[in-house]
Amino acid sequence: MRKKPAIVVGLLAAAALATTVPATAAPAHDASRAKCPQLDKSLTWSGDNRAKLQKMIDERGTCSGKGGPRPVAAFDWDNTVVKNDITDATLAWALKHDKILRPKSWRDTSAWLTPAADKALTKACGTEVRVGRPLPTSKNAACADEIFEIREKSQTMAGEAAFAGDWNHRRTVPAYAWIPQLFAGRTPDQLTSFAKKARAEQLAAPVGTKQTVGTHTLAGYVRYYDQQKDLIRTLKAAGFDVYIVSASSEPIAEAWSSGVGLDREHTIGIRSVTKHGRLTTQIKGCGGVETGRGDALPYMDGKRCMINQEIFKIKGAKAWQKQDFAHRIALGAGDADTDVTFVNDATGAHVAINRNKSELMCRAFDDADGRWVANPMFIEPMPRKSGAYPCATTGATAEDGSKTPVRRADGSVIPDQLDRV
Repeated sequence: MRKKPAIVVGLLAAAALATTVPATAAPAHDASRAKCPQLDKSLTWSGDNRAKLQKMIDERGTCSGKGGPRPVAAFDWDNTVVKNDITDATLAWALKHDKILRPKSWRDTSAWLTPAADKALTKACGTEVRVGRPLPTSKNAACADEIFEIREKSQTMAGEAAFAGDWNHRRTVPAYAWIPQLFAGRTPDQLTSFAKKARAEQLAAPVGTKQTVGTHTLAGYVRYYDQQKDLIRTLKAAGFDVYIVSASSEPIAEAWSSGVGLDREHTIGIRSVTKHGRLTTQIKGCGGVETGRGDALPYMDGKRCMINQEIFKIKGAKAWQKQDFAHRIALGAGDADTDVTFVNDATGAHVAINRNKSELMCRAFDDADGRWVANPMFIEPMPRKSGAYPCATTGATAEDGSKTPVRRADGSVIPDQLDRV
């Protein structure tokens, strides 16, 4: 896969580190506030969220008048920059157009795949198709159903667990790794082309459209959020280096990121190992975690690792650690617990698109540093959560998958929070 080029990262002056909002922006050229890049006031944000973001942009961008390396902003993709899920959209398109190649054994697709899942996939998809040839999933609803059920629920259609074994639940999830593994044998450009065709269909479909895969019903449209496109545009105009950090396969994310003005070098996703130009089931590691079955995805703590390793060039185990102010993003934006670590690392603004995900929203509503920006989804927002988020008991996920209290940086437990947006 393509190697991301380094960005220039320098240490801030000691005096700047002592301030509440350290200087991390390129110098201004006597620009007045009126000429500073501005968020579009015609686009609706909840409450005073636009003003909070504008303040951060003014403080940290080119209009700050302070020197230093370019500040970095990082965005999750699905349901953060767009409404709905581009991986689901691409897999659905691929299943409808017979783009999944038959593996020699389904067990080869994931080291965590259970015998029950292997048996269910073999029975549903058959063995008549030659290994390496396309499965007729457009006509074989049972095969499409098993694949999508495992993607969606990590179980077979009969309700048996599809994945088993040990993994760090803050670094990976086998069902996420399984999607790029399903496309083994395809080239990265082929996978991007599938995603582009799905993108065209999804953008053309009216808001609210549903589609059917096998017997599964799922969203049949995707939309870019105008507010997020505008935020990314404004950040770039103000001198920020903006990245997408997604748990989608990188070739899939690359099919979409140009729609908000970001190139491949600023698009980080799950990176598959290629052999002879074709995708394999091997996934590149991060932070000293070896390349292999997918133990380190851009997922939860893995997103921090990818940001530290690929953007700030921090190597080895240190990439898993929270860094000093000079080596952290200024703005982080996400919508789910899968994003909570890197969004929480941001020094200027933590944007949380509310999908009622406990760990993220516990931190957003606790607002420990006063820089959280909690906002409903811009299209078809979810209803207000009834009852409180269980922050003090089961709001967070531990490495072993158990549920634990959500804690602040000082170790104190965040009390249960009510949904306020």
